[in-house]
Amino acid sequence: MITSQHNAITIIILAAGASTRMGQPKQLIKLNGYSLLEHAVLTAKNSKADQVIVVLGSESEKSMGAIEHLPVEIVVNDQWNEGMGSSLKKGLTACEEKFPETRATLIMVCDQPSITTHHLNNLIDTYSKTQKPIVASQYTSTFGVPAVFDHTLFQEILQLPDRQGAKNIVMKHQKNLLAVDLPGGEIDLDTPEDLLRYKKHIDNC
Repeated sequence: MITSQHNAITIIILAAGASTRMGQPKQLIKLNGYSLLEHAVLTAKNSKADQVIVVLGSESEKSMGAIEHLPVEIVVNDQWNEGMGSSLKKGLTACEEKFPETRATLIMVCDQPSITTHHLNNLIDTYSKTQKPIVASQYTSTFGVPAVFDHTLFQEILQLPDRQGAKNIVMKHQKNLLAVDLPGGEIDLDTPEDLLRYKKHIDNC
């Protein structure tokens, strides 16, 4: 189901970091035959969102090669090293320019392997039914991405410092958001140890 043009939702995938703690571009790490970036894009494209923007930065040419066969808008943030907020603002600016009908944006990253299309649809459905300004994922007693942000928060997001991410907006407005449980949402792959631990986990499932 696609939302109406007057209630359009755009997913922005942030995949611009250098993965310094991982020691290699984690966007390109393969699990179950897909790179983390390709998995994130396919998960997003199969959702009820109207369009998908991917923000690349470090190793952008390699990352682009992993998803160039998929119908998404690719934006390169040349200032990716300024911080996640820089990439978030780059993606949101591109969203406003390319898809001005966007009513809300769903922000996600590519290093949370537990994210599913079903969860993204839960976030989108909850937003569409309630029109809450934020619908965030909940895991391990905290809120975070993936999260849907209503257009009334776009200017606040665009004023974020470059070193701050979407979670800062989520926590600032936590008294006025709805949460959707995301089992395993606390799992993100930042280090080789994280990756090894996750591979052992999926092997045992």
